[in-house]
Amino acid sequence: MTETLKTHVLVVGGGPGGYVAAIRAGQLGLDTILVEGDKLGGTCLIRGCIPSKALIHVAEKFDGMVAASDAEGALGIHLAAKPSIDFAETVRWKDGITAKLNSGVGALLKKAKVKTVAGWATFSDGKTCSVATAEGPVTIKADHVILAQGSEPVELPMLPFGGKVISSTEALSLDTLPRSLVVIGAGYIGLELGSAFAKLGVAVTVLEARDRILPLYDDALAAPVRQWLGNAGVTLHLEASAEGLDASGALRVKGKDGREFTLAADKILVTVGRKPRTEGWGIETMAVDLDGRFVKVDDQCRTSMRDVWAIGDLVGEPMLAHKASAQGEMVAEIIAGHRRHFQPAGIPAVCFTQPEIVSIGLSPAEAEAQGLEILVGQFPYMANGRALTLEGDKEGGFVRVVARKSDHRVIGIQAVGSHVSELSGEFALALEMGAMLEDLAGTIHAHPTLGEAFHEGALKALGHAIHI
Repeated sequence: MTETLKTHVLVVGGGPGGYVAAIRAGQLGLDTILVEGDKLGGTCLIRGCIPSKALIHVAEKFDGMVAASDAEGALGIHLAAKPSIDFAETVRWKDGITAKLNSGVGALLKKAKVKTVAGWATFSDGKTCSVATAEGPVTIKADHVILAQGSEPVELPMLPFGGKVISSTEALSLDTLPRSLVVIGAGYIGLELGSAFAKLGVAVTVLEARDRILPLYDDALAAPVRQWLGNAGVTLHLEASAEGLDASGALRVKGKDGREFTLAADKILVTVGRKPRTEGWGIETMAVDLDGRFVKVDDQCRTSMRDVWAIGDLVGEPMLAHKASAQGEMVAEIIAGHRRHFQPAGIPAVCFTQPEIVSIGLSPAEAEAQGLEILVGQFPYMANGRALTLEGDKEGGFVRVVARKSDHRVIGIQAVGSHVSELSGEFALALEMGAMLEDLAGTIHAHPTLGEAFHEGALKALGHAIHI
């Protein structure tokens, strides 16, 4: 017998924005049901942002210990023998973190009085879905529906997932480290994971169809990462495409000069992008318009169907967890009667490579392409005391501030360097508050911190840098 539930707000999907939307709706006193077909926490927590950063942390610690075991030593620290790693134990530690956060999400949903239904939802019309739960089918009818199905890795037709061909999901759950790894795609996911595996002692080769790595970032930001890849022994093939596997299981590759060759590897990690999860849950029954492969929404995340909303990766770039969360919070508040629009001044993008990259707003080239006259202040990591204590001066890092020349309004901030991701909040706040160069220059930054490089970048744009 099918159970039927009725609710004011129905949130479907495991994207991070869905959890924020459900919790915020519950906090606002709205009767809310969240449908989740996987573990609580969604893609970001279970198989994305959190586990990948845990792996990156382990790789960094291991790499430091390897350096300390070399004959030259490092920072006066010496180890008598090279370290070893039990990767299965690493994965268990990583899973412990996700489990802890998973229970935390459950507690937050319970506190907000959100009812959760475990199972996969299929819509029969815009406001009705059937959920296949372990106890049997459940039909849910709602006044408002928030679609938050998120995204999934793109699969190459000639290299379907399975066996030695893996996505980022499988890469984060391996029982043992592969001896060799080919990464297809030199975007942020491929290089984050590829760099981590290289630090763990895996022989890593990266293929990229374009002529440069990290195409979403300008050349100056990508250059220190490319330099690190070379120093770490990562083999990089640009303008090279994967053609499939040969009879022996080696990867067939066509290089930029048309030359064909093969690469043998224990694992082949495909990271050529992600696509919105628009199949398998009945979107065709909902009469919502699409914008290419994404669900079309306005600046309130309304779809073309009344009281059906869509957020996160489902609605387009940037496909970032923090964008989805902001949209989820906004939609819940709109349903509760608040006046909100999704009009951020900027959304920070962070790449957890070696070194890290942060970008928000317009780059100098993008600003000039819009016909804007700009002031640019770029301050090198090598002149920042805290960066020196973190050995960040070796990587060519910097913080760059872009402002309109006419009124000194900050319109973009970019940075590359060790631990620079921790400055992303300050960068976003400056842009969102409409800061001017004088605001940044007049803000006292604690010493010694990396944030001083941001301060100095603003000073340099104004023409009176102190330390360079």
